[in-house]
Amino acid sequence: MDLDDTLKEEDNLTLRSAFAFLPLGRIRPEGWLRNQLQIQRDGFTGHLEEHWHDVGPNSGWLGGSGEGWERGPYYVDGLLPLAYLLEDEELILKARKWVEWTLLSQRVDGSFGPHELNTMNREIQNQDWWQDFIMLKVLTQYAEVTNDDRVEPFLTRYFYYLKDALQSNPLREWAEARGAELLLSIQWLYERTGDAALLELSEIVSQQMIDWGAIFEKFPYTRKQREWDHRVHVVNLAMGVKAPAVLYRQTADESQRQAVDSGIKSLMMHHGQAHGMFSGDEWLSGTHPSQGVELCAVVEYMFSMEHLVRIFGDGAFGDTLEKVSFNALPAAISPEWDSHQYDQQVNQVMCNAAKRPWVNKPDSNQFGLEPNFGCCTANMHQGWPKYCSSLWMSTYDNGLAAVSYAPCHVNTTLPGNNEIELDVQTEYPFREHVLITLTLKHETRFPMWLRIPGWCQHPQVKVNGNLQKINIENGFTCIERSWHDQDCVEIFLPMQVEVSERGNRAISVQRGPLVYVLPIAEQWVQVCKRERFHDWEVYPMSAWRYGLEVDGGFQVETQNISYQPYRAESAPVKLITKGRLVSNWFMEDNSAGEPPANPIPYSNVVETLELIPYGCARLRIGEFPVLR
Repeated sequence: MDLDDTLKEEDNLTLRSAFAFLPLGRIRPEGWLRNQLQIQRDGFTGHLEEHWHDVGPNSGWLGGSGEGWERGPYYVDGLLPLAYLLEDEELILKARKWVEWTLLSQRVDGSFGPHELNTMNREIQNQDWWQDFIMLKVLTQYAEVTNDDRVEPFLTRYFYYLKDALQSNPLREWAEARGAELLLSIQWLYERTGDAALLELSEIVSQQMIDWGAIFEKFPYTRKQREWDHRVHVVNLAMGVKAPAVLYRQTADESQRQAVDSGIKSLMMHHGQAHGMFSGDEWLSGTHPSQGVELCAVVEYMFSMEHLVRIFGDGAFGDTLEKVSFNALPAAISPEWDSHQYDQQVNQVMCNAAKRPWVNKPDSNQFGLEPNFGCCTANMHQGWPKYCSSLWMSTYDNGLAAVSYAPCHVNTTLPGNNEIELDVQTEYPFREHVLITLTLKHETRFPMWLRIPGWCQHPQVKVNGNLQKINIENGFTCIERSWHDQDCVEIFLPMQVEVSERGNRAISVQRGPLVYVLPIAEQWVQVCKRERFHDWEVYPMSAWRYGLEVDGGFQVETQNISYQPYRAESAPVKLITKGRLVSNWFMEDNSAGEPPANPIPYSNVVETLELIPYGCARLRIGEFPVLR
């Protein structure tokens, strides 16, 4: 039975989904991925409370008089999964104090959260629901990893309260744009309780939220946007792209699936960037490689891709998840996880406080604690932890699916109370091989769905050394057999260098899921000193105006993978190619101008260039003019 058949056979009262997330904690990071989480813990996520008042002890979400809107919930939405994935008791205690305060904050009517904020909003009949949606996601993760029996009754009381409250205080502004985030938690509870009132609430929410399906079906925002609207806000779009899929779970309306595909295609056609994201220095901004992309949008788009894979079982969303995770995410954060950008650029030749043709303030592409606005400071933490928790999923044909490849250990239970462990050894995406070793108490038959990336032309899969026939359906190949203890699955995903044409006849370079860039030597200048988490401007110390001689090809070189592979000087893989300096490529508005369609080289001197993964370079060229 293929995944489409699985979806079609669900009855009308069952939420349709090809896959299901494994509970938080069932997937443990290993290797380079564990290192990323540890670096995150040792940097911002583990110490932000001590150095940023918005999530400090005076937070409204800890009973204080400080910020009581989205920043506390955003922060703990990444802190909590990080803490439990690393099994770090100190972090767990930090995360649990937020959860405990929230659970104890629930009022008689079912509402919860900072009392002053909620009281004020009820009095003026202008309730802002958005901050609640984030904390609901925190609570569902917490319930999965702890089995705390207080969470389901808490959510039930809140949803019954919300069902009535939305009649007089409907979704508006951010909540209207981000209603799908609420639906995720409603559906989570319905799957556990079967309470039909939750489906009634879901229908109310779906009627009040922005109709993203209609927008994506006939996408109207094909140009750089200059006027504020929630429908062109880059983070809203990164969240909203999964909204039709979340509704599809309840309706089985195929037009919702088509809207997702159409929306992503339109976003990438009119605003796509080489690293897999669409532009948005607040609003949609076109395809120019010096336009900004907000870090909040990066982590939210990752989260949306994780849900799109889960709901539709389509590996193409896993391709996008990997491209954004392995490129755009690490690029916007310092290697030590102690500073970050609000906006990143594909062609980023200087990071400083300067006027650019963006909506955001001049400091938005500096590296620092809180450049431009604090939402990214609070929200960035969910990226790696939720990616880790989405590496493997259970399937509705009682199997397991490999959604993305990274080193990890999976411990779960299949139907029939069959316990299984998977040890995934790999240095992917920096290498091409994946080895999966199974640990079973007794022989168990189940299907294992392995994602085959769309860029991979000649994949190989072996079981215990025997080559398997690959039949790809929706980006996955399935191996269904009786599995035994210590069975081994080997996956070989050969990576070829691919050159993609961008705007103005420029090109980007990709090998496997990694985009490759020309790194620019960096000089970091401290512009604001604090006890910790300083602000920095970054200036170029080497030439950047290179065109590529693509006819010469690319030579692959590898070196050992360091504790932090996303660092220019320790890039684990390089592409060696040829290029020449271009004379007619200029700075415009404090950024690299558009790559010239007809580049003029300074001379006939051809230089050897080393391209490295996009996420390794904070200054870089990722779209090149071509010397033809």
